[in-house]
Formats: sequence, structure tokens, C-alpha cells
Amino acid sequence: MSHSVERVKQALARLGVDAEIRHYPQGTRTAADAAAAIGVPLGSIVKSLIFTVAGDPLLVLVAGDQRADPAKLARLLGVPAAQLRFADAETVRDVTGFAIGGVPPVGHRLAIRTIIDETLGRFDIVHAAAGTPQANFPIAFEQLVEVTKGQVACRCEVPE
Repeated sequence: MSHSVERVKQALARLGVDAEIRHYPQGTRTAADAAAAIGVPLGSIVKSLIFTVAGDPLLVLVAGDQRADPAKLARLLGVPAAQLRFADAETVRDVTGFAIGGVPPVGHRLAIRTIIDETLGRFDIVHAAAGTPQANFPIAFEQLVEVTKGQVACRCEVPE
């Protein structure tokens, strides 16, 4: 097991989540790849997106069939749109300890404010990255909200 996956496993255990981390050799780097590999609807895949808001990190968990709308997110956060930016790959790794394509919703290097796309709630069980582009785990939507201490947002996204 990779060091990154082990970190996610340990974080989940500390949070009281008994999730089975599954490995998919074909890869789960994108939401579409993950949905195909796991055999679930695209919308049940959790995309973990890192933004910066005036330099501070923000984690946005978005349904696989949605995309984050920075302008709507900025309004939700009450900040000027110019202060909200997608984090670059180096910032993502520095903040989370994980590379893009494998960023989980838990186990980050830093505590990160979290916004959760309400459309993920269409599914009782959602599927999130587990530290690498080949690892994933199922988790109940309500448990995801609880363990991330995320704010469920009203339509901060637009359909793809």
C-alpha cells in the first residue's frame, strides 16, 4: 500500500470511518475514469478541488457530474471573485500532501475549510479518492459531511 493511501486509511480510522479502500489499476484520476472503474453513476464520484481564497486554502467537494463555478463560490463565501482561484498543482500538494487526481476529502497536511456540493446528497453512498489516482473508497454522504465538517452549499456549481 502506498504511503498516501496509508495516510488516508489512518485518517479515516481516526475519524471513526470503517471504509474499504479499493484499488483500480485502470485508474480513477478523473471523475469519468472513477465512475467507469467502480461501476457507479458519475454524480456519485466526489471531486476534491482545492481553491485559494485570498491565499487561504479551500476544499470544495463537487459531484462528478458537476463543475465548480468560481463566481458562485465567491458569492457564497462573500468575497470578491478575484480573490478566489483554483490552486496550482504545487499548492495542492503543499496544502493536502496529495497530488491532483488522488486528493481525498480527509487526511490533509493542513486543516482546510470545506464546502460540499449539495448535489452529492442525491446518493446515499459517494466515492472519494484515497490518496492516489488508483485508490478510492465509498462513504455515506452524511458521514462525508460529518467527518469533513463541511458546509453543504446550495448550488455553488453548474452542470458540465
